Formats: sequence, structure tokens, C-alpha cells
Amino acid sequence: MTPGDMADLSGAWRGIFNYPRLLPPGQFEAELRDHVGMISDLTREPHYDGSGTLLHATIEGRREGASVNFRKTYDDFDDDYRTVRYEGQVDLAGDEIIGQWTVPGAWSGTFLMIRTRAAAEPARQKDEARL
Repeated sequence: MTPGDMADLSGAWRGIFNYPRLLPPGQFEAELRDHVGMISDLTREPHYDGSGTLLHATIEGRREGASVNFRKTYDDFDDDYRTVRYEGQVDLAGDEIIGQWTVPGAWSGTFLMIRTRAAAEPARQKDEARL
């Protein structure tokens, strides 16, 4: 598969992001919908303060070939920021995204997303059923 023939990114994903400071890496789960390169849906992750609070966010963005760009906007987050920008590259199999996240004017770090196998199989079967 070439980057121009990139697979649909719809499905369940697990991710990890690294902070630029002394905080430990954060984890998140995402359910993506990829409609002809338009990416949207939801994420959930534990608050970095260790309180056990779950943060929810919406994702809106775009996939062009192997490049992915999206904004993650938190629903109810009272810290200094609500929106995080993500820019990354999808591997040729379409199961990993790696890149950089940024809170404009504040901080940035790296991230990695991996498609969960359980969700990838039904998505493939759904695509085959459309043919």
C-alpha cells in the first residue's frame, strides 16, 4: 500500500503522549471516524493530576495520504488550555500514527497511536461487505 492509498483510519485506537516536562507519559483511547479523509470523533483519558477524573474530548481533522492533522478539544477542562493540535504520519499498514502534539504558546511533545486489533477486524469486514 502506498501513502496515497492509505487505509480508512476508522476504529478504536489507544495512544500515549509524552510531556516535555517532568510529568509521566499520558494515555488515551480514541474512537475515530474517517470519512473520505475527514477525521472526527471522541477521546477519553485520565487527568494528569492523578485524581482519577476522566477527560473527554472531541477530535476534528484531516488525513491526506499518510499525513494526519487534527484538533483535540476537551469538553470540560478548567486548566489553561482546551485545544491540543496533533500532526503525525500513518504507517503503511494504517495501524500506527506517530507525531507531535502542541498546545500553542504553552508546550508540546510526541505521541503514538496504535489501532486496537479487535476493532480493526470488524472495520475490514465492513469494508469487504460494501464491495
